[in-house]
Amino acid sequence: MKIIIGNDHNGYELKKEIIKYLKDNRYYLEDVGCDSVESVDYPLIAKKVCDEVLTDEDNLGILICGTGIGMSIAANRIKGIRCAKVSTEDEVALSRLHNNANVIAFSGRIDKSLALRFVDKFINTSFSNKERHMKK
Repeated sequence: MKIIIGNDHNGYELKKEIIKYLKDNRYYLEDVGCDSVESVDYPLIAKKVCDEVLTDEDNLGILICGTGIGMSIAANRIKGIRCAKVSTEDEVALSRLHNNANVIAFSGRIDKSLALRFVDKFINTSFSNKERHMKK
């Protein structure tokens, strides 16, 4: 599994903290986000993350912007991406358990400890009950 992370200028500071956490916990990681607080076009970052997520079904993506909303909208335009804009740990868990989310998006303004809990929950929760949640 590879974790692909992307951010706009509003997510830059939080992204640095998440990358440190992921590296400290020995996750395979790719950073395709911006490297400053200078304004960038977030849909381009979302596309980079999603394109990389789609190269392997085990890959997961993390998107961070001012609210998480813009990134999630941009991500969900891409076929094969199931991006959940999350605000609570329960939403993170349920996005994986019930919706098989392969990308999450959240605000760069949330508390660092909450963001790290989101990341941990996202990585360590698996899709369950395919029969119930993946109707044909």
